[in-house]
Amino acid sequence: MQRTLALVKPDAYAAGHAGAILAKIQESGLSVVGARSLHLTRAQAEGFYHVHSERPFFGDLCTFMCEGKILAVCLEGEDAIKRWRDLMGPTNASEAGPETIRGQFGTSIERNATHGSDAEDTAAFELGFFFAGLDLV
Repeated sequence: MQRTLALVKPDAYAAGHAGAILAKIQESGLSVVGARSLHLTRAQAEGFYHVHSERPFFGDLCTFMCEGKILAVCLEGEDAIKRWRDLMGPTNASEAGPETIRGQFGTSIERNATHGSDAEDTAAFELGFFFAGLDLV
């Protein structure tokens, strides 16, 4: 079993799509191990996305992630990282198929509804960022 982080970003959360996204996750066979709703501060967004700090989109990304509530979810299942990334679809929502979450709920490369860890080491960091050890049993 593998665990990964899923985020419902502020655009999808504000549009009321968190429940539909969770339903698609559960329909895919992935299990929700933990979930929490929160509103990131600028410092928290910058800490979470620190790996992108030198990229030109870093400031806009952090501003976007602070504009409203998000839903952080720990997913579990066989090959969970790949399965979640496949379910999300490409980063650019305009290139995502209608069967994917980003294709259904995203509007652009910036406002793409969801985030997902891209590797096991990333998932470990990202899950630890949002959940304390006893939150995920």
